[in-house]
Amino acid sequence: MKVTEIMKKKMSFSFEVFPPKSEQPLEPLLDTLEHLYKFNPDFVSCTYGAGGSNAGRNMEICKAIKDSGKSIPVTHYTCIGNTKEKIREELETYLAMGVDHILALRGDFPKGWEGTRGDFNYANELVAYIKNNFPEFTIAVAGNPEKHFEAASFDADITHLRMKQDAGGDYIMTQLCHDVDQYSWWVERIRKAGITMPIDVGIMPVLSKDPTIRMAVSNGSAVPRDLAEIIGRYGDNPDDFKKAGKEYTVKQIHKYINAGIDGLHIYSLNRWKDVSDIIQAAGLR
Repeated sequence: MKVTEIMKKKMSFSFEVFPPKSEQPLEPLLDTLEHLYKFNPDFVSCTYGAGGSNAGRNMEICKAIKDSGKSIPVTHYTCIGNTKEKIREELETYLAMGVDHILALRGDFPKGWEGTRGDFNYANELVAYIKNNFPEFTIAVAGNPEKHFEAASFDADITHLRMKQDAGGDYIMTQLCHDVDQYSWWVERIRKAGITMPIDVGIMPVLSKDPTIRMAVSNGSAVPRDLAEIIGRYGDNPDDFKKAGKEYTVKQIHKYINAGIDGLHIYSLNRWKDVSDIIQAAGLR
């Protein structure tokens, strides 16, 4: 079944994982996946490093998810450093493994790069190529409730999202956004722009002070007052911060569900124990 078909029937529930570096073993992540499967995720997405630095491990993980028969694998895929020939070869490999869901991205430029150094400069071009040459794929595209930090304006950013829909995108996977009110405002704006794709909302668990701040800043995302208070109050005590952060994440999940979403996508950070605590506390499974 396609993710979009699941979303028509219910709110989808899913996880994101990232593959280990080439010199690291796969077993810890495979063990993490087994724990995450207990929550019956509709799909599991798998990232890869900047510029596709460990894309091979991504393929291994996507194949493992597919072979498990326990969830749908969704691979991330970027324009960075990718020629049409290389893209064709790799997409054929994914399909041969039974992986037919993809998150099509421009990708972040590796340090020192000023362009993609590939045949496509923008995500909508990659989406159109996949749709025209590999119609078997269900294609997710990225959406930014707080605007991509490189976009000149919200109007420009929303226009780019509309272009990805028109190129063949099937559903949206959002970037990090702690501000649920901002998300609701953004949904109203994109619907007025004729963007009808269902929306899968990404949730970043709040577990440690420095990564929480770093991820927000690197994505150009706001830190709402209630999260700032947790950072200020518990930032010097890791255990208390994690406890308060988990409670914050549970409340955020409930807010998003009440805002009306088509899917809930939890960035697992490959930390199944902490994620399990959050899921159980939220009453999701």
